[in-house]
Amino acid sequence: MTTKFKKIVFDIILISLLIGGILFIDSRHSSVKAGQNNMYQQIEVFTEVLREVEDNYVEQQDSQKLIQGAIRGMIQSLDPHSSFMTKEEYQELMVETKGSFYGIGIEIGLRDNILTVVSPIEGSPASKAGLQTGDKIIKIDDKPTNDMTLNEAVKLIRGQKGTKVRLTVIRETAEKPIDFTITRDEIPLRSVRTFLLTPEIGYARISNFQSKTSKDLASGVEDLEAGRKLKGLILDLRNNPGGLLSQSIEVSDLFLDTGTIVSIKDRRAVQHTETAKKDSKERRYPIIVLVNGGSASASEIVAGALQDNKRALILGTKTFGKGSVQSIIKLSDGSALRLTTARYYTPSGKSIQASGISPDIEIEYTPPPEEGKDEKKQLVREEDLKGHITNDKPKSEEPVAPDDAKQDKLAKLLVEKDNQVRYAMQLLQSWDVFSKIKVGP
Repeated sequence: MTTKFKKIVFDIILISLLIGGILFIDSRHSSVKAGQNNMYQQIEVFTEVLREVEDNYVEQQDSQKLIQGAIRGMIQSLDPHSSFMTKEEYQELMVETKGSFYGIGIEIGLRDNILTVVSPIEGSPASKAGLQTGDKIIKIDDKPTNDMTLNEAVKLIRGQKGTKVRLTVIRETAEKPIDFTITRDEIPLRSVRTFLLTPEIGYARISNFQSKTSKDLASGVEDLEAGRKLKGLILDLRNNPGGLLSQSIEVSDLFLDTGTIVSIKDRRAVQHTETAKKDSKERRYPIIVLVNGGSASASEIVAGALQDNKRALILGTKTFGKGSVQSIIKLSDGSALRLTTARYYTPSGKSIQASGISPDIEIEYTPPPEEGKDEKKQLVREEDLKGHITNDKPKSEEPVAPDDAKQDKLAKLLVEKDNQVRYAMQLLQSWDVFSKIKVGP
């Protein structure tokens, strides 16, 4: 047995003894449970396997790689959103939330052990190339993706700016696999775009929740409000895969003066509640939030907060249903865990894990005739992900002036081609009329 291997085994045994010591101290008034003894036995089995691989495997193996592989397997067995990250992967994640990265711009997950597109990032090379929610990635540069981990797939898809990656996907509406050759580019993290659909109705699109999302949204909304009295705002969260929990809370708080935004409960039923704080700027105009099956996580927190507080009307189709919270835990060697540590609940106390948020007005997106895409068939939701947690029921543009000619053209195209936006706008235009109608004697 090599000196390096002996040290690894010694460290594992030492950790086991430390754990045993802690349990012993805690069990002064109770006996050690059988399950705990079984854990020690399994650790012994693990060291046996590690020793056999080290001594007898046909090729010499890197002990660190073996240990990390074991950790990955352990964490991967928990749920689709927990994962182990090496030091390099953790550093990449930190870049994603604060700066930018190079790649093609897609959010992916596992469905029946197949890499599946949850949502392409708006304006990204993937979006421009035509990748869609629900596309199943079966090859990356001719390398089969069966049994490939999410981290492995991300490593293969990312790369230097200007280089190409080829993805082979299966789409329900296509008779045979489709090949996409996509040029990698910088994926900017500015996630907010705002402009006017009419002189009195604003539109705000959030593509994901990053470190500056709430700040950018506040600035964009203030530009829309400047010098005019808005009759309504459309907040578009469709195909928004989520992001930072803190940003979803701050975005919700922009439109709420009182009430609960979200409650978070861990395995011990310890609850932490975030509540709204009164803003210096009163926003009394009606809001319609657009959602679909690609709206997940932080998007669902915002939609649920505004819906339950009667602040907004939710329009579209049922959301993805990711009601779990992931904590990033940095480890001693610079690696990290992305670990599911809690569930979140809407203000009414509803967990949307694997069930999603149902819109107040259900209306499916109807693509323009030339696009002919069937959103309903392509959507993949939390409940489709292997190992999902069950419900526990008993380059983006900088914001510009709203009257910019390019924004006027974009607004016109959006209203013409997007039936959900068009319907939401019509509701806001007639809001005053409906609000004055008296019901009953």
